[in-house]
Amino acid sequence: MSIEHSKYDLAVVGGGLAGLSLSIQTARAGYSVILFEKEKYPFHKVCGEYISFESWSFLEELGVPLSEMNLPEIKKLNVTAPNGKMIQSGLGLGGFGISRYTLDNQLATIAKKSGVTILEETKVNDIFFEKDQFTIKTDKGEFNSKVCAGTFGKRSNLDIKWNRSFIQNKPNKLNNYIGIKYHIQINRPADTIALHNFSDGYCGISQIEENKYCLCYLTTASNLRICGNNISVLEKNILSQNIHLKKIFAEAKILYQSPLTISQISFENKTQVENHVLLIGDAAGMITPLCGNGMSMALHGSKIAFECMHDFLEGKAGRIQMEQSYASAWKKQFSTRLKTGRLIQRFFGKKWMTNLFIAALKPFPSLVKWLIRQTHGDPF
Repeated sequence: MSIEHSKYDLAVVGGGLAGLSLSIQTARAGYSVILFEKEKYPFHKVCGEYISFESWSFLEELGVPLSEMNLPEIKKLNVTAPNGKMIQSGLGLGGFGISRYTLDNQLATIAKKSGVTILEETKVNDIFFEKDQFTIKTDKGEFNSKVCAGTFGKRSNLDIKWNRSFIQNKPNKLNNYIGIKYHIQINRPADTIALHNFSDGYCGISQIEENKYCLCYLTTASNLRICGNNISVLEKNILSQNIHLKKIFAEAKILYQSPLTISQISFENKTQVENHVLLIGDAAGMITPLCGNGMSMALHGSKIAFECMHDFLEGKAGRIQMEQSYASAWKKQFSTRLKTGRLIQRFFGKKWMTNLFIAALKPFPSLVKWLIRQTHGDPF
């Protein structure tokens, strides 16, 4: 039987952290799994590349040899206002740095060894649900599955095709961002992640493997427009108004020929199930990068989804029960994080508001630690 006519227990659309970790768990439980990824491994992604230690054991259980990789442990947080004023805090549980280039490729290799069929450089054009099965239409043919997971990240052609609610909203403070990322070489503390705010945006920098650093920033589409859609002008005229960022851009050796970019990022509420497809990771709801930890949410979300799917595939739960159980468990685990993230996001944008917010937090380190705790979870 040709691969195009095979029917799988699970089809996964998107080969990021959520999709790969879900496919590994499902294949190891004895189910047939196919995963579609539009890129070819390994590849870079716009991402802050900081993971809370809550995910460490889970990743090692999947087979990622984190303990052998000499990764930087990140225990401290520095946050600066556009005027340069800084607050510093411990990170509680803390985290570690690793690039998506390395981690996604590791997980893809593990998935293939676990029996997952991975179709790289494959675009999914549509997903239909009929007669209790899914038909996934791709540029490499049609595929069928009992269960389907959407792990396609921050924004996809499927979001638009399905006319999801957050797509319909007019541009506002939570849904019209662009993300820009570099890998750089620079002399900075390996144990510290820094978030530097500027007018209508913020930039994160932290160490990853091989003594490299991830520099990733988020700003509004309008900020880029007023700079003539020129990223270099944006960094010179707007980001560098923050003295800390000005110093970073002056000292950094950029390792990319050109930056990675993504547009139309939304932090608004999203559904966790759409057209019977279980959505995981950023497709289900995105925490502001300012709060970090989107990578841990994607990984933990895959574990929650797998447990619900396993019950369905074993005949212990019906489809509607599976969908409801997943949405309920996802919200129980992540809704407070997302609400806190959206609340904090509203204080970062206008220069005066961000300057005031940072100044107000500075005398209250316990409040800073409490806010950090609201955006992180427990080991799973």
